[in-house]
Amino acid sequence: MYPELSLYIAGRFIGAQGRRTQAVHDPATLQPLGLLPWAEAEDVEAAVQAAHAAFAGWRRVSPLERSDLLRRVAVLARERAPEIGRAMTLDNGKPLADAVAEVLNAAEHVEWHAEEGRRVYGRVVPGRQPGVRQLVVRESVGVCAAFSPWNFPFGQAMKKAAAAIAAGCPIVLKGPEESPSALVAMARLFHDAGLPPGVFNLLWGVPADISRQLIESPLVRVVSFTGSVPVGRQLAALAGQHMKRMTMELGGHAPVLVFDDADVDAAVALLARLKTRNAGQVCVSPTRFHVQSGVHDRFAAAFAAALGTVKVGHGLEDGVQMGPLIHERRFQAVQALVDDARTRGAELLTGGGHIDGRIGGPTGVRGHFHAPTLLTNVPADARMMHEEPFGPVAALSRFDTVDEALQQANALPFGLASYVFTRSLQTATRVGDGLEAGMVNINHSGMAHPELPFGGVKDSGFGSEGGTESFDSFLSTKLITQI
Repeated sequence: MYPELSLYIAGRFIGAQGRRTQAVHDPATLQPLGLLPWAEAEDVEAAVQAAHAAFAGWRRVSPLERSDLLRRVAVLARERAPEIGRAMTLDNGKPLADAVAEVLNAAEHVEWHAEEGRRVYGRVVPGRQPGVRQLVVRESVGVCAAFSPWNFPFGQAMKKAAAAIAAGCPIVLKGPEESPSALVAMARLFHDAGLPPGVFNLLWGVPADISRQLIESPLVRVVSFTGSVPVGRQLAALAGQHMKRMTMELGGHAPVLVFDDADVDAAVALLARLKTRNAGQVCVSPTRFHVQSGVHDRFAAAFAAALGTVKVGHGLEDGVQMGPLIHERRFQAVQALVDDARTRGAELLTGGGHIDGRIGGPTGVRGHFHAPTLLTNVPADARMMHEEPFGPVAALSRFDTVDEALQQANALPFGLASYVFTRSLQTATRVGDGLEAGMVNINHSGMAHPELPFGGVKDSGFGSEGGTESFDSFLSTKLITQI
C-alpha cells in the first residue's frame, strides 16, 4: 500500500481532492502510485503565516522541552522505519535496506540535535569598567524556508527540520515532488509527537513559484537549500537581494585519488559500494577516479569486475543492491555523458547503458535502470570530467605524481567530497591538506554522522548541515551591555 499524499499546513493534512495534482510513479515499474496535491499561492502564504505565528511561542519554549519533543520524533521514526522505507523504495527506487537505513540514520540526527539544542549557550564577557555587565546571547532567527532533494528525501529534510526546530525556528519545507511519501510520513511524525501547529509545514508544487514566494516573503528569515549548483545560484541570488541568511549544500564531482601504495582490493570494495549507492544519485558519490600509473590497470580490471557483480532490480526484491534512476530525464542525462565520453575516445570496461530485459514489475515494463558503468582513458575534455554525472558511472584517468593528482582533483569549481587511498602517512597528510573539498575521506568513508559537519567549498555551497555548525544559520548573536 502506498500512502495518501498531502500538504501539511498549520497542523492540518490537506489532501488532493479539488486541487491541482501530480502523478507519482514507481521508477522501477513506471506504474502510478498516487496523486500529489500542489500548493497554490494562498497555501504558501498560509504556511508562512502559520510559521510566523508559531514563532512567537516556539522561540520561548524551553530548549529542554523542545529536546523532549524531538526525542519523541526519533522514537516514532525508528518504530515506523519499515513502512516509511517501503514507501520510499516505491517512489524513489532505492533498495529497501537502504531506505530503512536512511530513516534510522535520520533518527540519529534528530536525537543529536535534540541534545545539542539544549547546549546553545551564550557567554559573559568581563567588562572594562566596574559594574558593567556584558552578555552575549544567541537567539532564534525566525521562519526558515527549506528546500530538500529527492535523492535522500527523508534524511536531507530531517537534517534541516531537526536543526531549525531545536534552535526555536519554525520551518516551511518545499519537498521533492518525485519522491514525496517520506516527507508526508515526516509530517505525521511531528504531528503525532505533539509539535505545535505551524512549527513544521510541508508544501509541494511548482518549484520556481514556491521558492520565489517563500524567499521574497518578509516573514522568512532563513533559507536552506540542498540541490544542484545552477538552482542554488538562482536561489542564493534571490535570497541575497532580500538579505536572507543561507545554507547551501550543492552538487559535487568527487575526485578519488588512488596511489600506487594503496590497498587496491579494499579500495575497490568500498568504492564499488559507494559508486552504486542510490544508483549513483548522491552528491558525495565518487565520480572522477584518478589512479596512479603503477596500479591503474589492476585497479581498472578489479573495479570493472566489482561493478559487474552488483545486483540491480526493484528495491523490494531480495538481495538487490541498486535500483533505477529516478526518472527518464536523469537516465537520458547520464547516458548522454557516457556517449560523449565514448565518442571522444574513452574505453568502456563494463556497463554503458540500459539493462536490457530488466523487469520492473508484473507488467514487464522496464524502469529507468542504468547499468553500473566504468570508462577508462577518459579524455580531459569529455563532459563527464566536468559535469556531475549523478548516476552509476565512473570515469578513470591516470596520474604519475602527487602534484599531478592534486591538480587534476582541484581542477573543477566543485568542492564537496573527496576520497584518497594510500598507505603513506606523508602522502595522506599532504593530499588531505591540498584537496579543495569540504570533506576528505582517507582510506574509508565517514561523512554522514550527525556530530560531523557536512558541507562544501567553492561552487559546492557554504554552511553546514551537520555538527554544531548546523545551528549557526538558525541563531543570531545579540550583545547586551548594562551598567
